[in-house]
Amino acid sequence: MKMAFVLFDGMTTLDFVGFYDAITRMNPLKAVENLTWDFCGNEEQVTDDRGLTMKIGRVLPDLSGYDLVFIPGGMATRQLQNDADFISWIRTAQDVEYKVSVCTGALLLGAAGFLEGRRATTNPSAYELLEPYCAEVVKERLVRDGNVFTGGGVSTAIDLGLYVVEELTSSEVAREIQRRMDYPYYRTASSLGK
Repeated sequence: MKMAFVLFDGMTTLDFVGFYDAITRMNPLKAVENLTWDFCGNEEQVTDDRGLTMKIGRVLPDLSGYDLVFIPGGMATRQLQNDADFISWIRTAQDVEYKVSVCTGALLLGAAGFLEGRRATTNPSAYELLEPYCAEVVKERLVRDGNVFTGGGVSTAIDLGLYVVEELTSSEVAREIQRRMDYPYYRTASSLGK
């Protein structure tokens, strides 16, 4: 499985890191065969909403070569949802099996057309902004509609990472990663009624 982490100027780092930390822990457990990932962006380096700068491994790659594309949120999504070039790049993920966002990253999935006719969630402060892009805005922390996963506000990134791990592997693997992270708050997918 090959994953793309889409990073951009003005993103919220915890949106990215919470998901990244949980899902990449599948590697030492050998829970998924040939798990690899790339840090993708529209520039060679990005700076988050607090001034942390990160180098990007792949600039504007064709996202269709990935199995999972992840998009974090941040205030910058409010401008990027209207950035034709950026959204055109995100649309290269059209045929990617798993599309995942945390927080207002859902606005970018929506602007690319990936939430049409679907249920989705985002940061509670952006529910109204998400409404035009999907069939129903669900006021929950985690929402799965087919192979599109959306998470609520910032700290939801950790829960969403564990949830996607569970959906890709098993509740046992998710619980083991949860234990290794010393993160007591996640409830399994079955307990969430998903």
